[in-house]
Amino acid sequence: QVTLVESGGGLVQPGGSLRLSCVASESILRLPDMGWFRGTPGRPRELVAGITINGRTNYGNSVKGRFTISRDNAKNTIYLQMNNLKPEDSSIYYCNGATYGNTAQYWGQGTQVTVSL
Repeated sequence: QVTLVESGGGLVQPGGSLRLSCVASESILRLPDMGWFRGTPGRPRELVAGITINGRTNYGNSVKGRFTISRDNAKNTIYLQMNNLKPEDSSIYYCNGATYGNTAQYWGQGTQVTVSL
């Protein structure tokens, strides 16, 4: 019912940076918990970064110190700033949002990130 659309993926060299964006079709005030996950058909989906409605964040261990998640409630958008990218960061990145009480979750279509020479 809520549409999430990711953008910003692409091909980047190791050590480079990308900024992913996720725009929701309606107010993300209805989605207190949002975040980014990544996965491919050959790897289980894993949490990359999460952010609450009032700005509390958490990160997967493999991206701590390199990635930063943020949200702009007025723009119905969350972001993922990815710095010092490594080949093992290559994946499809998915935007996620959960309603109060986690009664519903919404997923974007994903955006491909490839880190390679």
